[in-house]
Amino acid sequence: MKQTSKIFVAGHRGLVGSAILRHLRALSYTNIITCRHAELDLTDQAAVNAFFDAEKPEYIFLAAAKVGGIMANNTYPADFIRENLLIQTNVIDAAYHHGVKKLLFLGSSCIYPRMAPQPMKEEYLLTGPLEPTNSAYAIAKIAGIETCRSYNRQHGTHFVPVMPTNLYGPNDNFDLFSSHVLPAMIRKFHLAKLASQGNFEAIDQDEARFGPIPDDIRTSLSSSQEIPKVTLWGTGQPRREFLYADDLADACVYLMKNYEETELVNIGTGRDHTIRELAEKVRDIVGFKGEMVFDTSKPDGTPKKLLDVSKLEAIGWQAKIRVDQGIQKAYEWYASF
Repeated sequence: MKQTSKIFVAGHRGLVGSAILRHLRALSYTNIITCRHAELDLTDQAAVNAFFDAEKPEYIFLAAAKVGGIMANNTYPADFIRENLLIQTNVIDAAYHHGVKKLLFLGSSCIYPRMAPQPMKEEYLLTGPLEPTNSAYAIAKIAGIETCRSYNRQHGTHFVPVMPTNLYGPNDNFDLFSSHVLPAMIRKFHLAKLASQGNFEAIDQDEARFGPIPDDIRTSLSSSQEIPKVTLWGTGQPRREFLYADDLADACVYLMKNYEETELVNIGTGRDHTIRELAEKVRDIVGFKGEMVFDTSKPDGTPKKLLDVSKLEAIGWQAKIRVDQGIQKAYEWYASF
């Protein structure tokens, strides 16, 4: 991939795509294509083919996807499987028909079995049952991996599936009805801090920027308690690995330039933390002085999710940003609005 190569970043406004776009620009790539959803609906096959006819990209980072946390995945499984299957199938097929040199397909670590041995190696794919709360999304991503493999085998394409661990950073989704665990924590603790300061005007401004506040959280913020409690889902015991989005972007560009094979590659840090430990880090960084409680009636999800990144490290890449540094950066971005 040269500095002047024509590169399409699909999903450039999301957490992953925006990080890849920032990284490419920082490295002085000068011929980057982006397209907003209002301009191009990737679930529309005819529109995707017309876009490829007009733009003729050489390299693709396929970061566009419908994503969300446990609640969103569990509530809207049909939306998650349908939209993701359409997006990835349309882009991968168009990439083949238009002679794209290389495509990186961004998946998710939820493809691995719920009780997979830890850390999870690439070969553990399809060796056991999935986590039920996000199985529809996981099956869509598994289909994307097989689509890449099938096109490579039948048509000699160079389509590479990469599976990142849990991600966070600038342009994350902070909507409390659909966000992943870390951005949800950041927002909950920030709102509680504002409430403890009596800054309800800032809470209203936050709601206008990042989406509605659920009724139960709104009630706790406006209670007579001087400092509201922050309630988090589950027991706090599951272990999760988190990768800052800019580290992921660096890994993706590195693989696009240096990885000549086509088999699946995990992208992560190789280190995990309990949800409680992460919550304590977020609480301290946000500066919230109140109590946090765990609602054990809510699901935990998979007990442990840690990727084996030995293959990625053998290729020559390692994560650079520690989780406390990343949370600080993510909070600064969120609080800057």
